[in-house]
Amino acid sequence: MNVKEIKELVDLVARRGLAALEIERAGFRLRIEGAPRPLFSPGRKAAELGPEPAASPETPPVSSSGIRPALAMPSPAPAPAAREDDGLHQLTSPIVGTFYRAPSPDAEPFVKVGDEVEKGRTLCIVEAMKLMNEIEADVSGTIVAVYPQNGQPVEFGERLFAIQPR
Repeated sequence: MNVKEIKELVDLVARRGLAALEIERAGFRLRIEGAPRPLFSPGRKAAELGPEPAASPETPPVSSSGIRPALAMPSPAPAPAAREDDGLHQLTSPIVGTFYRAPSPDAEPFVKVGDEVEKGRTLCIVEAMKLMNEIEADVSGTIVAVYPQNGQPVEFGERLFAIQPR
């Protein structure tokens, strides 16, 4: 993403009055926060609003364009594929969402530690924006570890399973 594209996004946030815009591409995350909505309106008096909250040290100042610049923050680093000495394959989450071990609350989990799996077998579901995304094994082998708890939020690149490849 170049400077021109970033400036266009800043202008978009300002024109539309967006509270924030966050974009992630190839391990680069950019968050642009719009200016807070004005507290004053023609019919309100300052005394009705109470004291103004103090700015926190982490909050960047609002620029003259009304946009609060945000720092470009790196995405969470994907979990290491595997350490050379253990030979395990780490299956990571391809999306941000909620991790589910089973297709429904009363059903058995898709897999348990010790299960043999074939490449392409469904291991879990990650729900994102009300869509249930089946996560499949990308190698054949034995499930050695299941990292998240059922119903736990997961991040992009977070470890889900350790598989001992065949």
